[in-house]
Amino acid sequence: MGGTGDSIQKPRFPSLSKTIHYLVVGLLVAGGVAYWALKPPVLNPMADAGAAEAMALVQTHQARNAPTLLQALTQRVQTIAARGQGVRLGEWTVEAQKGRSQGYVVKVFVREEGTIGQWFEREYVWQVDVGKKSVVPISMPAEDLMPFGEAGPLTQGDKPPTR
Repeated sequence: MGGTGDSIQKPRFPSLSKTIHYLVVGLLVAGGVAYWALKPPVLNPMADAGAAEAMALVQTHQARNAPTLLQALTQRVQTIAARGQGVRLGEWTVEAQKGRSQGYVVKVFVREEGTIGQWFEREYVWQVDVGKKSVVPISMPAEDLMPFGEAGPLTQGDKPPTR
């Protein structure tokens, strides 16, 4: 009974720093899952069926010099790049119009390199009424892509709408 081989084992508890580490990782994972599940529709406009339809209406709408607006814009970017100028097609975005239940605004930016190394942006903007399936250009670059006869909200001689 002397102390020949009998050793007292202490129970093994994880250290405090290891416990805190696992707790922080668990909280980060739980926060990521909660954010993914509850993220606002503004961050994912395609979660709104109307927004997705508005985007599709614009991208597949007939263009002046191409079968669709998406193809016309892609061709324009490729033509600029073929000339050796820098060009970048931005992200397509869609947002609901305030006060219109089925109204959306679809936008895309194209950044182009100018003659002396400066960059400028062209903003292509369309107003979409999903109920009427109408696509109306509301910026001059967007109007340039549209077929003849499908002008924007103002044509020559029109007066701006009053509020």
